[in-house]
Amino acid sequence: MVPGMLLLGNPGQYFECAHDHAKGDRCLSFQYSAEYFARLGDDLGVKAEFPVLRLPAARQLSPIVTKGYAGLTRAEEDVEFWEETALHLAAEALGFAQAMDNRERATPPPSAVRSVAKAVRHVEREADGRATLAGLAQAAGVSPYHFLRIFEQLTGVTPHQYVRRLRLREAALRLATETSKVVDIALESGFGDVSNFNRSFRAEFGVNPRAYREGSRVVL
Repeated sequence: MVPGMLLLGNPGQYFECAHDHAKGDRCLSFQYSAEYFARLGDDLGVKAEFPVLRLPAARQLSPIVTKGYAGLTRAEEDVEFWEETALHLAAEALGFAQAMDNRERATPPPSAVRSVAKAVRHVEREADGRATLAGLAQAAGVSPYHFLRIFEQLTGVTPHQYVRRLRLREAALRLATETSKVVDIALESGFGDVSNFNRSFRAEFGVNPRAYREGSRVVL
């Protein structure tokens, strides 16, 4: 699992989460009754179960994932916000999971998974763009081709896409929770100019940064 991914579970399935580092992550967990989820499936016209057990850090999920992150600054008693967020997240996850190709894929060996997991942590630390494919592959102890293939298999995106999405989601979180100028957030998020940031942000979230901030002030 990497930031922005969703871990899914159906009734009767169990899982355990753990961290291999001391820093920890921002994690949100939502639980739904079987009856509630069945009704949601009926409303969406799909089977009320997940055919896959995790979703990649996809562009389609960026708005709701970032909204959840921003919600960590809100009071737990804000029932309406969390109820709406939980419903929106469940609908997006169920629809996205149903649309994904559920073909069996070969699982990389545990050693490769550990190596890529370390590389992901390195990417998080070097999200300003200093991390290169060659450097990450060398750190993982595999060729650039094999690293790229395994990285995409485990995260659903390429290293470049992952870094860009990580920057944009952090920028969106700041837009929703801070009063800093858009230009400052853009530059501090690793974008060389505001126009590039605006284009990338609109492609990821469907609106420009200013419109996203205004909407977040109402929704969040």
